[in-house]
Amino acid sequence: MSRKAHRVAQNTLAKTADRPGQRRRSRAEIEFEEPSLLGILFGEFDANLVLVENRLGVFIAARGNRVQIEGPEDAVARARDVLKSMYDRLQQGQELDAGAIDSLIAMSAEPTLEGIITGEDTGAPPIMIRTRKKTIVPRSGTQIEYMRALGRSDLIFALGPAGTGKTYLAVAQAVSQLMTGSVQRLILSRPAVEAGEKIGFLPGDMKEKVDPYLRPLYDALYDCMPPEQVERHIASGVIEIAPIAFMRGRTLADAFVILDEAQNTTPAQMKMFLTRFGQNSRMVICGDPRQVDIPGGDSFSGLADAVGRLEGVEGIDVVRFGKADVVRHPIVGRIVEAYEGEDA
Repeated sequence: MSRKAHRVAQNTLAKTADRPGQRRRSRAEIEFEEPSLLGILFGEFDANLVLVENRLGVFIAARGNRVQIEGPEDAVARARDVLKSMYDRLQQGQELDAGAIDSLIAMSAEPTLEGIITGEDTGAPPIMIRTRKKTIVPRSGTQIEYMRALGRSDLIFALGPAGTGKTYLAVAQAVSQLMTGSVQRLILSRPAVEAGEKIGFLPGDMKEKVDPYLRPLYDALYDCMPPEQVERHIASGVIEIAPIAFMRGRTLADAFVILDEAQNTTPAQMKMFLTRFGQNSRMVICGDPRQVDIPGGDSFSGLADAVGRLEGVEGIDVVRFGKADVVRHPIVGRIVEAYEGEDA
C-alpha cells in the first residue's frame, strides 16, 4: 500500500437509458488506514462528509474506516479525490477546516489535482512553502501555478481580486527564502493611496503616518513568523516596509521585493520601481486591475501599463487569478462574481 494509506475501489454502475442524455452513475469505495484521523476527517456529526455531498451532488456512507461514494460518475471521481486530499492533509499535520475543504472541492475540477499537493503520484517534490509558523500548500488551481512561478521566476506579476492569496503567498515565499539564506532581506512596499476616501493628514512620525497603508503586509508577516522575530528583523533592517516613494534612487540587491496594490501606481512610479531590480533579487508585483483608486482611473495605472509591455519577456511570469480562486469565506467569491458581472 502507498504511504497515503488509503485504498480506492471503483466500479461503474449499469448505464440507465430511461432518459436521453442521463449521466452515467458510479460507485467508489475508499479505505483509510489510520482510525485516529477519521474523527477529524469526517467532522462532528459527519459535517465534512455532508459538505462534500452537498457541493458535489453525491451520496457518501461511512462504515468504520471505509467510505462509499455513489452518484454521477464525474462527481464521484471528484468526491473521491477530495476525500483523499483531505486525508493527506491530516497525515501531513495540516489543518482541515471548512475553508480548506471548499478549496479542495474547487481544485477537484482541475485535471491535475491528484499528485499536485503531495507530489507522490508523479515523483515530483511537493508544492509547498515552509515558514517559521506553518507549511502552506496551494488552495486553488491558480495558486499552484503561482507557487511554481514564485519558485522559478525573477519577476512575477500577480493579478486578480482580493482574497486569492496574491500577497500572502508572496510574503510566505519571501520569508521562506530569508530562512534558507537565498536572500538577505525583504522589502515590502505599496503606494500610499486611499481606497476611495480622503483621510486627511495623519498624526505622528513618518512610520506612524505610513503604517495604516502597510498594515496588510504586517498581517501576512506575523502569520508566517513569530512577532518578536518580525520586530527584530524590522529594527535591524532585514525586513523593510515602506511606501513606494521611498524606493527612488536605490538598487535592491540580494532582496525579495514585493509591491502590493500595484494598480495604484502611475506608469512613472512602476518604471521607477521595476528598475530598482538588483543582483540576486526577486520581485513580485501584486494588484487588482479592477480596483484602481488613483485619480484618472484604469488608463493611468502603472500595473496595466507594465503588464502590457512586459508580458512574454523571458524571466517574467504573469499569473491571473479569478473569482474561483478566492480562498477567503465563500461569500467573498460570490461578492466578487456579482461585482465582476456588473462591470462586464
